[in-house]
Amino acid sequence: MLPSRRTLAVAASVVAGALLLATPIAAVAAPPTAPHERGNLPDLLFQKDPLRVATFNLSLNRNAAGQLVTDLSTGANAQARTVAEIIQRADADVILLNEFDYVDGGVAVDLFRENYLEVSQNGATPVDYPYAFVAPSNTGVASGFDLNNDGAVGGGDDAFGFGLFEGQYGMVVLSKHPIVESKVRTFQNFLWKDMPGALLPDDPATPAAADWYSPEELAVFRLSSKSHWDVPVKVGRHTVHVLASHPTPPTFDGAEDRNGRRNHDEIRFWADYVSPGKAGYIRDDAGKRGGLRALDSFVIVGDQNADPLDGDSVDAAIDQLLDHWRIRDTEPTSAGAVEAATLQGGANAAHEGDPAYDTADFADGAPGNLRADYVLPSITLRPVGAGVFWPVQADPLSALTGVFPFPSSDHRLVWVDVRVPRLAL
Repeated sequence: MLPSRRTLAVAASVVAGALLLATPIAAVAAPPTAPHERGNLPDLLFQKDPLRVATFNLSLNRNAAGQLVTDLSTGANAQARTVAEIIQRADADVILLNEFDYVDGGVAVDLFRENYLEVSQNGATPVDYPYAFVAPSNTGVASGFDLNNDGAVGGGDDAFGFGLFEGQYGMVVLSKHPIVESKVRTFQNFLWKDMPGALLPDDPATPAAADWYSPEELAVFRLSSKSHWDVPVKVGRHTVHVLASHPTPPTFDGAEDRNGRRNHDEIRFWADYVSPGKAGYIRDDAGKRGGLRALDSFVIVGDQNADPLDGDSVDAAIDQLLDHWRIRDTEPTSAGAVEAATLQGGANAAHEGDPAYDTADFADGAPGNLRADYVLPSITLRPVGAGVFWPVQADPLSALTGVFPFPSSDHRLVWVDVRVPRLAL
């Protein structure tokens, strides 16, 4: 363990409150300036060096508790080496990792940093993240109820979030900048029913409304399929709130669309959290109410499992963020995604969305490749570059993404570069 390393591991009972590749940053197209920003905020108000924020569903989950620790205990695991190289080549300052099994005490993330990220992979420059945040996930946590209404209680589908064991498909935030540990907020236990106007699923076999879950089930049913985290990161004098989550896939259900509706409301949580006047109902795991202040800087990151135009998510689920007045969509793209959609065909040929925005390589028959992963900065941050790590096949680095069965993940790393205000807020 490096002496400077600080992993904030929160126990269940204690809550602390294509990439650049070889291409220089100047060659990456900067997103257009938002109309309300043109002519405003002079350049000198922003820090000189951009902050790179990334999200990566790296599929480093395992099918049994303890297996991830075993796999990361040496530097020999092929998949871990591949996803580590992608992270090294991205060289983000702050990155959210989805589908990284939660292990109490931060053991797994420490092993991943020491044995993989801080060791050159295939000639890539090692990357050091002295700060990390990990916390429990709702995945695999037994509810004690028959949540899927199949007549039996038990198994991953009756957990508060689908998982074969507690912590499967968890999350990690890694940072080169200090995490403000005393200000971290988690929302693992927030109840779905406590969201005003929640899209609670309806049992189509009964005349009653919104009755898929019984009153007893709703009294304990948590909104987050994993968790929602507000992880403040200190960048110079300014604080950037990293808002991390991984909503449930809007599939693997029936006509009641319980997962699609939950996905919608997991996304809505952040839309309300960053909206002054709408977050009063939100209570974190320490009992504090409310969301962000009007001038707070933030970046929403994660595999949101929702595409603006295609796939199975509830209509306009992700638009709750993309169209939000406090959020900027820099629309990261890659040439590799366009090539993949053309070569794979299938459902991709009928998609409404531009394949350049795709971030996930899903089954060709259905749903096809989708935009599922997002890095969405607040309007208080100034974007200067963005992209998706999805090289075309002629690029040697395409070996890192590959084709099914993937050597790394079916998702691609997404990054956005922003300039952060100089002043503390």
